[in-house]
Amino acid sequence: MTLQSDRADAAEPTGAVGVRIRDLLQAADPGAVWAVGGVDGLHAGSADGDSRLDVGALMPVLALWPVIGSLVAEEALRLHTPLTAYGIEAAAGTTTHHLLSHSTGPTAHTALARLAEHLTGSPLAELAATRIWHPLGMTGTGFADGILHAPPTDLARFLSHLLSPAEHPLGRAWITESLRIRTGELTPARGLLWHPAPHGTWSYGDTRTLWLSPRLHRWALLLPTHPPGPLRTTFREAAFATTPLADTPH
Repeated sequence: MTLQSDRADAAEPTGAVGVRIRDLLQAADPGAVWAVGGVDGLHAGSADGDSRLDVGALMPVLALWPVIGSLVAEEALRLHTPLTAYGIEAAAGTTTHHLLSHSTGPTAHTALARLAEHLTGSPLAELAATRIWHPLGMTGTGFADGILHAPPTDLARFLSHLLSPAEHPLGRAWITESLRIRTGELTPARGLLWHPAPHGTWSYGDTRTLWLSPRLHRWALLLPTHPPGPLRTTFREAAFATTPLADTPH
């Protein structure tokens, strides 16, 4: 089935990129969910757009990162202030900036969730829903049995917003600050949760992956049915290093 969108011409892959990706996935992982789009939404994709998928691996970028950004915008949180100053137990000198740019894994994510909940008095699921998902119309996104689920249409809305000039619910300053190197000369290079990748893209995730390219005004997502191996790189190349999608703004 085909991923739905508000674009009348998005029911089938459009342009050389969409055709190339469709053929690539049919050969390598026909059950994979994928999509490519821009500021105006979905341009090409596959799978049932209304099916709620397990996107637990993407929880940090879909819930934690935007919630933290909203708290920074409200000046309720400062990136370089030690967590202990907010009453959160952490190693001496550990800051939100450190957790977003230098640390990965469940421990860092737990600390960030605890920080957000401590500052607001609300659980992360409620914070993400009221501050981010509901304003974006992501009505199918939410936690079930502790695991985040979302339909591809909601992921498309989220990624399109990140490329848009809109200041609500997530401001441009936070997105811009997140999509730049925050680790200096240390490796691996990272922004705030996002990782730099070829062709001016930024990515999150190793198996289930989201990409953004502000320069190309394009986003992409790949949710494979098995560890993608070289498919991840091949998909990214097809999405960002080839002929632009039809109707993609530049």
